[in-house]
Amino acid sequence: MCLAIPGKILSIEEDIDSVFKIGKVSFSGVTKKINLSLVPEAKVGEHVLVHVGVAVSIIDEIEAKKTMAFLEGTGDLDELFDLQKYT
Repeated sequence: MCLAIPGKILSIEEDIDSVFKIGKVSFSGVTKKINLSLVPEAKVGEHVLVHVGVAVSIIDEIEAKKTMAFLEGTGDLDELFDLQKYT
């Protein structure tokens, strides 16, 4: 199953070419560098849906929280949080 996970943009690296825009995104405390090229209008503080390291859309905070709560309840995020232990 393909899964897009909601996260909040904490920062955006401005010194990199806009074609390959990178941002630091938090997923309930787990932070990852994410490609923001498909959502060039995204800003710090906004929520995005991320699939395989790429933000695919901007979503509102309420939808992000509902989706994250659902995914946490199903156990589908266990791997994400387990990987944080090793990085």
